[in-house]
Amino acid sequence: MTAGLQDQLASYDALRAEVDAVDVADQPHVLSRHLQSVIERALTATKDPAARLALVNGVLDHLNEATDQVSDPPRQLLRLVDDSPFGQPPAGAIRPRTPLSDAALLTNTHGEPSLGAELRAELDSSDTVDLLCAFVKWHGIRLLEQELGRIKRRGTPFRVVTTTYMGATERAALDRLVREFDAQVKIQYDAQRTRLHAKAWMFRRNTGFDTAYVGSSNLSRAALLDGVEWNVRLSHVGTPTLLEKFSATFNTYWNDRSFESYDPDVDRDRLDDALAEASGRSQHSRVTISLSGLEVRPYPYQQEMLEALDVERTVHGRHRNLLVAATGTGKTVVAALDYRGLCNEETGDRPSLLFVAHRKEILEQSLRTYREVLSDANFGELHVGGMRPERKEHVFASVQSLTAYGVANIPQDAYDIVVIDEFHHAEARTYRRILDHLTPRELLGLTATSERTDGTDVRSFFGGRTAAELRLWDALGADLLCPFHYFAVADGTDLRDISWKRGRYDEDELSKIYTGNHARAAIVLKQLKDKVLDPGGMRALGFCVSVAHAEFMAKAFTEAGVPAQAVSGTTPPAERAQALTDLRERRVNILFAADLFNEGLDLPDVDTVLFLRPTESATVFLQQLGRGLRRTRTKPVLTVLDFVGYHRKEFRFDAKLRALTGHTRRGLEREIERGFPFLPSGCQIVMDRQAQTLVLENIRSQIANRWQQMVAELRSYGDQDLGSFLDESGVELSDILRRGSHSWTRLRRDAGLVTREGSVLEERLLKRIRAFAHVDDRRRAESYEHLLSDDAPAYADLSPAEQRMARMLFFSLWPDGGGHASYDDGLIALRRERATRDELRSVVDLSFDAARHHAFDLTGSLAQVPLKVHAQYQREEVLAALDYASLQRKPNSFREGVLYVPELNVDAFFVTLTKSEADYSPTTLYRDYPISPTLFHWESQSTTSVASKTGQRYLSGSSSVLLFAREKKTDEFGTAPYLFLGPVRHVEHKGDRPIAITWELAQAMPTDFFTSSSVAAG
Repeated sequence: MTAGLQDQLASYDALRAEVDAVDVADQPHVLSRHLQSVIERALTATKDPAARLALVNGVLDHLNEATDQVSDPPRQLLRLVDDSPFGQPPAGAIRPRTPLSDAALLTNTHGEPSLGAELRAELDSSDTVDLLCAFVKWHGIRLLEQELGRIKRRGTPFRVVTTTYMGATERAALDRLVREFDAQVKIQYDAQRTRLHAKAWMFRRNTGFDTAYVGSSNLSRAALLDGVEWNVRLSHVGTPTLLEKFSATFNTYWNDRSFESYDPDVDRDRLDDALAEASGRSQHSRVTISLSGLEVRPYPYQQEMLEALDVERTVHGRHRNLLVAATGTGKTVVAALDYRGLCNEETGDRPSLLFVAHRKEILEQSLRTYREVLSDANFGELHVGGMRPERKEHVFASVQSLTAYGVANIPQDAYDIVVIDEFHHAEARTYRRILDHLTPRELLGLTATSERTDGTDVRSFFGGRTAAELRLWDALGADLLCPFHYFAVADGTDLRDISWKRGRYDEDELSKIYTGNHARAAIVLKQLKDKVLDPGGMRALGFCVSVAHAEFMAKAFTEAGVPAQAVSGTTPPAERAQALTDLRERRVNILFAADLFNEGLDLPDVDTVLFLRPTESATVFLQQLGRGLRRTRTKPVLTVLDFVGYHRKEFRFDAKLRALTGHTRRGLEREIERGFPFLPSGCQIVMDRQAQTLVLENIRSQIANRWQQMVAELRSYGDQDLGSFLDESGVELSDILRRGSHSWTRLRRDAGLVTREGSVLEERLLKRIRAFAHVDDRRRAESYEHLLSDDAPAYADLSPAEQRMARMLFFSLWPDGGGHASYDDGLIALRRERATRDELRSVVDLSFDAARHHAFDLTGSLAQVPLKVHAQYQREEVLAALDYASLQRKPNSFREGVLYVPELNVDAFFVTLTKSEADYSPTTLYRDYPISPTLFHWESQSTTSVASKTGQRYLSGSSSVLLFAREKKTDEFGTAPYLFLGPVRHVEHKGDRPIAITWELAQAMPTDFFTSSSVAAG
């Protein structure tokens, strides 16, 4: 042994003598740390393996703490076995053939272990088990029954998520899982919306050697033994990010209300009915789908609409509201749920109701919907055809019957609630008579589209606003509509010399370009035959610019062997109906339409849509596309062909592509270049090279030339305020505020309109105005507007609460303090910026006007903090509200995602859910995410340990923890604000450096935020 090592061991002896008098059980770390240091220094003294082994054995000999020498070669620990009678596996049991640290692909082929054998071994060594599969079979459980019995006896938690998919699950199998093996089972009952086809197991171990199997195998005999099944084996050691995603997604499903706990004694009949329906053995008679027990529950997208309606009424005081959603997405269910929410549950009082539609079938179905939602088979009366109401308290009436009865004969205040369905189907005069006469407490309009075929925008009946709208990409993500494959195809047509009038091409000139254009018709036919497997079996619609164009295309197709017919707004109803019948029965394969967007073309079986003219209106584009988006059992996908030519600079491709995808204009550019990788499941957008070039050039020119176009447009309108200009022009606020020095003030000046004066500070302050485009709570909006008024008080004259608001405003304008010696200096300087203050007030007013959430006060020790739960804030506002920011400690000095304010004993977390906006980043995506509307998974900084003061604050609840979250770092205005999710409390945690913590929110997060940020969102 070396002299140096002798000295080190002597030092160890001295240390041991010192601690002999101390209870070593209290300080084991003192000995272990020093021993580790001695051994490490011994091992670095030589690189020779034999010498290293001798050194370690010398240390152990000297310390007298080893009964055996270290052997060569070392032995591998294969498994740990509980020697209690309940935990002991049978003699000869082995661990999985695949090492716990390895990933593998199992295909049930010769020479590799079967999935069933591997699962049995995994079950015997696991501490918790999760199973996610579309269906569960009795024989699959039988293959694992001994291992499942042992995990029950060990008390191993076992969670199962399954569905009624295709009626394949066997109830006896689920009953056995629950009764014999203590499994917790959750089921998604809704066969029409079921999208879960996943098959996966997760085995967690306290050692950290977690494993998972993901693939094609359900819990069935064929899947586990001899079926041609492929399954990937994952490990926490080899594929940690995939295990994190598995855990995140499974926990989100587990906490999703659509997956409901299964109790055989209570739910067996319901499960039998759902399985029979899913297999096609029976059909339900319900109008609503989301029926849980006896209570109809809204889907998340419907809950979002309900919340939006409530905010319109209670936050903004608007009681005439319009709800826009595609046919088949449950508008009437939303209306019925909204009505249920307006009833007094305690007293049982129900407001009087008038539900208006234009067809008897709609009224009968709507009445059934309300009865199901209210669980009252006697609710409501019909007033249609020969039926007349007796009690007249809850009436479902046709427009025709009301008109015949005489709207003036109905007392103006006869009904508390008036709902008008299919608003766009009726003539405006008929509905105007009802709207002008009746004075209900709440008016709700329902429509699939806000634009009618006569050009009237039905929003004009509702102050130009839409209270709630189910966007196309949300409906696709919720599996409510048929997926689409959209092909943009260049056709070589040059439209750059066509006249542009009133925001659109001159239709007569367009018709001359297209009608008789045999070369273009040949391109259309070639592309159709290339993209559609069997044109003779399709049911298609082609949208044309004129009757002449439609007739020309019908002739060209028929001559090419594809039976076609032209229809238009002038086609007699009987002839139009016959054309639809011929298309349904495939006597013709395509109808070419002119001036028909909705009426007369309602055929769910349409599986192909051709856009044969440029569509300037995004609304009209969605109407036409929507003709093919209705779901049917026989239609897997809608094929869309859009023919692209050379366009004038005024034409905006971005309008319809944004309506199709939900992306911003700048986001579209990136998505087009990458091939739209993040569309809803089953959807594709494919552009040929020339079409992609044309579309990108158009969008880039829109971005580059947008400012001059807006200047010209404002100049043509004359002097208008900001809100009016946005309404009339269709320009978005972000178009005005986002880039460089652009602002409403500059736009007015460039257009030659008068603004108030400013100073040398103006240009810098105008760049900060976009930081106010998120203000969405009344108190802050009113405080800011007061501080921005011409007669705003001095800072010293404000109350403490008002001073906090003033500091929030101050640091929003000057994150670096602006060089001001005091807050009053800054506010005095702001008063000299009259044009800036005018614009700020306009932006704050518009921002609050668009608020979509209820904002709740903080309570208890934080009651004086002027932050509202579910309001949005920039970081500077939060730091000022928490008294962290000051002229000595400016908010731009704070760069971390966590903040502790000792004066308030507050821990504030700032979370950006999508860490990398340029690319999909699996290594960071599953660190911070909502598990459910009330649960949030969060990871501490990597240096925070459980034993640290910071970690103990988090876990003990000794501080107030506030959570601020946003989906992405940037939005259309630049830096995105955070949504304040409110106070949270610790539920559970795992790991150390970092600590993974599950927090429970005091207030459930808004539905729109949860559905868009959930890791399991469709």
